[in-house]
Amino acid sequence: MIRADVLEEMARELAAVDGVLAVALGGSRARGTHRPDSDADLGLYYDRQSLDLSALESLACRWAGHPVEVFAPGSWGPWVDGGAWLTVNDTDVDWILRDYERVREQCERAHRGEYGFHTQPGHPFGFLDVAYAGEAATGLPLMDPTGVLAGIRDLVTSYPEALRSAVLDNLWQVDFLLDGAGKGAKRGDAVYVALCASHATLLLAHAWHAAAREWVTNEKGLVINVANLDIDSRGFTDIATRALDDMSLRSS
Repeated sequence: MIRADVLEEMARELAAVDGVLAVALGGSRARGTHRPDSDADLGLYYDRQSLDLSALESLACRWAGHPVEVFAPGSWGPWVDGGAWLTVNDTDVDWILRDYERVREQCERAHRGEYGFHTQPGHPFGFLDVAYAGEAATGLPLMDPTGVLAGIRDLVTSYPEALRSAVLDNLWQVDFLLDGAGKGAKRGDAVYVALCASHATLLLAHAWHAAAREWVTNEKGLVINVANLDIDSRGFTDIATRALDDMSLRSS
């Protein structure tokens, strides 16, 4: 298991690379919910004009003890961006590139109550653009020498009320989707019904998180986590899970 002081040392060395503006610890380790075998996610906030990828690769090689490819911005898709996977002290450590200017833009959009979902490999529901703001708000800054991360965190450390209202207002789509599912069921179109039902379920899960003023950074575990929110979700997680389980059993 990698120690916190080792991650801090890594962050210091990353911040010394040209173009790396700040480094933050994200994921379960930042939230304090990690297990001993949990990955360590480091967000590397970079300047697109000056990022030195070759220096990052050399650093990754030294930490991992073997050559490691650092994937350039855009290599992992339009929103996940790029980075590297390392194993250090028997712990998987992910370096996740985040274009600082793009993150700042999403923080400002979240503050105004604007958001959207975008096609991205690995995100079947779509990548939530203001997840960048959620990462900035919930991550633990390890290195921020010029205060760029602190500046954008000020916009989103408290969940923006405008964003909360916008997510809740978007619930009109749920009725629309369930109406479509009903019509699809009459045609025996099991795949379309499942898509409508799962999409509606995830919209509701996003809304429960917004109602509780909790940031969402990934759809993984989103429905399950509703049960852990500091809000009466009226048994949503159990109801949604049973309903989707029943659908899958009937179609099998």
